[in-house]
Amino acid sequence: MLATRKHHNILVVDDEPQITRVLMNTLTSHGYATRTAADGDEALQVMRDWAPDLLITDLSMPKMDGLELCRSVRTTSMVPIIVLSVKGDDQAKVEALDAGADDYVTKPFGINELMARIRAALRRTSPVESPPSVIEIGDFNIDTERRVVLVKSREVHLTPKEFDLLVYLAQRADKVVTHRALLSALWNESSNEQLDSLRVFVGHLRKKLEAEGPARYIRTEHWIGYRFEPGD
Repeated sequence: MLATRKHHNILVVDDEPQITRVLMNTLTSHGYATRTAADGDEALQVMRDWAPDLLITDLSMPKMDGLELCRSVRTTSMVPIIVLSVKGDDQAKVEALDAGADDYVTKPFGINELMARIRAALRRTSPVESPPSVIEIGDFNIDTERRVVLVKSREVHLTPKEFDLLVYLAQRADKVVTHRALLSALWNESSNEQLDSLRVFVGHLRKKLEAEGPARYIRTEHWIGYRFEPGD
């Protein structure tokens, strides 16, 4: 069994008891502290007294659904969110990512795939995996330990996935970074399955970085990938 840090807390939110039971047993067997909730309202109540390191949520639930939960969590927390859903169409994925999710897994899913995505999400937010503490380049000051981004001294609030995307691009400034490289870095896979998700995150990141001026920091290299130009 893969060694896992015992203090990682994972909250599973789903109104299907069979799903929550299977996930709780699996996560517990891998060394994670796990709690469950049947809907978004109950999840927020759990989070008042217990801080998860990762949130796994279904989309379709009573009272408060997964999209509402993502939006609510994002008002106060940057905890990684993995969405599980029977809806496998692109529109559902885009809506979930727009609401603040970091990853999307379609039901039915393989446990091994889900565990790999959980490990990847936790690695990206683990301090021991952080790159050098401060990246100062062009208009940017990126503190990778505190996960704080300043653009021309203006603080920009990013989700965990957006932050990881920016750091990866900033470390390769003025170079073309391929879709394949970004998919491998952010989702631990080189296939095009997550390409639509990547485009959504790049779009969100652009809006936040370029909110107050005409600067164009992320250039699209058509059919290839992206180029980060940090400014003078």
